[in-house]
Amino acid sequence: MFKKTTLKNGLRIITIPQKNAQAVTVLVLVGTGSKYEKKEINGISHFLEHMFFKGTEKRPNTTAIAETLDRVGGIYNAFTAEEYTGYFAKVNANYFDLALDWVSDIFLNSKLDSAEIEKEKGVILEEINMLFDHPMSYIQILWKELLYGDQPAGWNIAGNKKTVMAISRQKLIDYLQNQYVAGNTLVCVAGKIKNSQATQKIKNIFSKIKLAEAFNKPKVVERQTEPECLLKERQTDQTHICLGVRAYDLFHNQKYAQDILGAILGGMMSSRLFIEVREKLGLAYYISTEVSADQDTGFLVTQAGIDNKNVEKAISVILREYKKISQEKVSVSELKKAKDNIKGKMALQLETSDSQASFYGIQELLENKILTPKEIYDRINKVSQNDILRVAKDIFQPQKLNLSLIGPFKDQSKFQKLLKI
Repeated sequence: MFKKTTLKNGLRIITIPQKNAQAVTVLVLVGTGSKYEKKEINGISHFLEHMFFKGTEKRPNTTAIAETLDRVGGIYNAFTAEEYTGYFAKVNANYFDLALDWVSDIFLNSKLDSAEIEKEKGVILEEINMLFDHPMSYIQILWKELLYGDQPAGWNIAGNKKTVMAISRQKLIDYLQNQYVAGNTLVCVAGKIKNSQATQKIKNIFSKIKLAEAFNKPKVVERQTEPECLLKERQTDQTHICLGVRAYDLFHNQKYAQDILGAILGGMMSSRLFIEVREKLGLAYYISTEVSADQDTGFLVTQAGIDNKNVEKAISVILREYKKISQEKVSVSELKKAKDNIKGKMALQLETSDSQASFYGIQELLENKILTPKEIYDRINKVSQNDILRVAKDIFQPQKLNLSLIGPFKDQSKFQKLLKI
């Protein structure tokens, strides 16, 4: 069972002992990401994440940082999202103290060396180039650009070439001092640990974290009155699409029904869209449906790669399935399959210490509350056929429908005309 401790300075500590584990994961999360950025510093959350691997006083360069955990076979990395940033190390439980020292060192003591900052700009630009060169990744960036436009929710997490090049050491320091503060930070440890010992060690190390009030992100503005389309012309052999709808955020009382709806449509190899689009019609190699729910936004989207000559047909088939599920109740057996699929995947994922740390830590950070797996399973089990139908009727409406495409087309009007439910 997890234990949550809140220190006097506002720092939250979550410990999750796993009796049979041989590993331990130390994860530090901070409540900031690309949705918190201003336009001129778009990408700064991601840039700062990169810089934490460039050196501290104790480990003065990238090699020293990397070798610390390489020498013990540790797994370590960091990630930036729209609403949070995280740093973690996973090691054999015998090296817990080393992992905690390593994560806390890069988090609290990074030098942000000016020469390294300038050098890292080139690395990040190549990361952006990689994303834009890879249609399966780039289509997801276009999808959010279509939904949210010119506001933080619609910008690339990595920023763009202009903003990245303009980020200075002082801007990084200012952002760090504003956001990487005690009340906005959470340390989560999962694996072969003892609650009290782990908590005390974290408390000793993180007592020096800065005290300040982090700034909030601007409210996302969503305006849409009719179906919308965004086409990027590119000479590809395959057209990549994201087709979906605006949907519910993290706090909506039907979010579990929304998750199940996504699984039924495209979350499994036996899902409706996988069977119809790939297996029966042979229109795509990959097709899947994702449900995303953040603090203030949400969407359901189907992504697929389709032969250029079959794009219009595939779009029509996906829309047909959207319409069908909003008009007819799903069967009892199909509903049960989707529920068991979601619960089964969660159970498998939560076998590892890093997944446990993320599961509990991100809930606390984004929702200020934690549900256990059993509590989530109970909520999933309560979702009815009527709930699925109600959610589908609500979200599958023309004024919520969006389509982004990458492919060898000049005229998006023919795709726009297809957007009817």
